[in-house]
Amino acid sequence: MYSASRGPSLLALSDGSVFRGRRLGAETGSVGLVVFNTSMTGYEEMLTDPSYGGQILVPTYPLIGNYGINLKDAESKQIQVKGFVVRDDCDAPSHPHSEMTIHEYLEMNGIPGVSGVDTRAITRRIRSTGVMMGAIMQGEDHVAATAALEAAQWYGDQNWVDEVATEQEFDWHGDGTEGTRQAEELIIRSQRASTVTDENDGERPLRIAVIDFGVKWNILRNMRARNCQVKVFPCYVQASEVKAFKPDGIVLSPGPGDPAVLHGPVETIRELSDLGGDGTHSIPTLGICLGHQLVARALGADTFMLHFGHRGGNQPVQDLRSGRVRVTAQNHGYAVDPDKLPDRPGVSVTHINLNDNTVAGLADEPHGIMTIQFHSEASPGPHDSEMIFDQFVASIRQRSNRR
Repeated sequence: MYSASRGPSLLALSDGSVFRGRRLGAETGSVGLVVFNTSMTGYEEMLTDPSYGGQILVPTYPLIGNYGINLKDAESKQIQVKGFVVRDDCDAPSHPHSEMTIHEYLEMNGIPGVSGVDTRAITRRIRSTGVMMGAIMQGEDHVAATAALEAAQWYGDQNWVDEVATEQEFDWHGDGTEGTRQAEELIIRSQRASTVTDENDGERPLRIAVIDFGVKWNILRNMRARNCQVKVFPCYVQASEVKAFKPDGIVLSPGPGDPAVLHGPVETIRELSDLGGDGTHSIPTLGICLGHQLVARALGADTFMLHFGHRGGNQPVQDLRSGRVRVTAQNHGYAVDPDKLPDRPGVSVTHINLNDNTVAGLADEPHGIMTIQFHSEASPGPHDSEMIFDQFVASIRQRSNRR
């Protein structure tokens, strides 16, 4: 399925293993943390997910690119991965909305990849050994790739949020998908799922401040679909700047990297959520993925790096309050340490990942905080958890009515 005219390329891992294949994408090299994703579809959304900043992505599904590239399926302005390694790429995609092949898309964005390697062997190695650094190089010289790895800084020591988050605040007016099938379906789903639609008819739009650590566009779409005015702020925004917007609620976005390196945002969260007080002056907050981890650190908890992370569209999560289990999309390499959660009134674990019992959600009821360690916006993945946005909007209106 790939063009024989492309030259040789390879992926070298920090454990000394080398996987040889053919060039996919740009004729250049790159170094990053090698991770795998088990989703069978959604490679366009994966490639443009800012949470993949600094990472070389290996999808476990063997054929990638068979429905081509539709730029309206992107979750950000550009490809975010450092590299892309596949078993087989399709150079003759079949889809009415396809604009180019996966090879052309990667090449256009200057992102290197490797095609024709045993991606499941890579996955088994990562599952056994843990995530590790890797280098993509053109040609057959693995010595150069090894040298690049030795010179590279460890993924967890770097601040990847700086590379993917906005530097300027902006109002979200859409990404050009308004009126398309996917946008209309999202609105229909939000109306069907919402338990508060009727009582909110005629109410003013809620003002939502999104602090961007690597936000996906579908989070912003979901908030707009629920009658919200959305303003996006840089990750190092001061609490006073957010308060000047007079938000009804705050969304802390997903993003890449180790939350422990983001000291400034943790302090901002503490102030916005009035964690030093009784919650009287707090602003209702939803933390998603990295946002969830940052809230945990603001509460006094610790986070740690997972052995190989959770990346895929089939992660079972249980809501401990209702007992209900939902299949979720996840993409993260760090988690909250349950043994280091603070003993604070009103703080509780609300969700767990049933695969390994890691913390998948928190709540601090006195301060109006709810967090999740999964992608309620999907893209890609199941839509089961979009109701989280409905719950957040409902909690804002209920909290406002009580004051």
